[in-house]
Amino acid sequence: MTTNTITEQLTAAGRAIEHDSFAVIDAEVGPHNYTLEQWPLVRRMIHANADFEFNGLTAFHPDVMQAGLAAVLKGGTPVVADVEMICVGLSAPRLKHFGMSTHHYISDPDVIEQAKAEETTRAVQAMRKAHRLGKLNGAIVGIGNAPTALIEVVRLIREEGAKPALIVGMPVGFVSAAESKDLLMTVNAIPWVAIRGRKGGSTLVVAAIHALLGLAEAAQKRAA
Repeated sequence: MTTNTITEQLTAAGRAIEHDSFAVIDAEVGPHNYTLEQWPLVRRMIHANADFEFNGLTAFHPDVMQAGLAAVLKGGTPVVADVEMICVGLSAPRLKHFGMSTHHYISDPDVIEQAKAEETTRAVQAMRKAHRLGKLNGAIVGIGNAPTALIEVVRLIREEGAKPALIVGMPVGFVSAAESKDLLMTVNAIPWVAIRGRKGGSTLVVAAIHALLGLAEAAQKRAA
């Protein structure tokens, strides 16, 4: 049994609350069909929202957990997000441990101007900018707010050869949110984790990535 230090809460009291919360979830969640590798990610998302429906709504590409661990353990992997909230929500010390950085472009002046000129969303143009800068290739792409960003990433993969390491696709909403995730789940070439239906949000993307970081630290400790 390994004990994480970097990817845990910083105080003993905080760690106890989080561990007790996980224990409550394990006791109350009921049956599920997730693997031992997948369950910590689903459990952390339930913990982030106190919503047991993510047991069942969360869908996994068969290779995504392996791809996620590899991307984190490689070191230096960028996280490209649709909105700043994801970048702010991710723990800086946990990212630093793996040499990871975060990137978002949705508020860049050139992105805003291009969105106005082409009558698209800022989210679409932000993903195009990330691709132009070479940031999508090998990245963990986290989308929790903008369905149009997720739809554009799928287009970039299929039409322009973008190759993220994996996609955490969890946009929330009522217009195109469910459809964007349905589209993502047709992608075979790039691993993904998604939430079926309208539910989602940036907090869930953060929870999913934090789960990957915790699993990666545990793998490091076992290897050591």
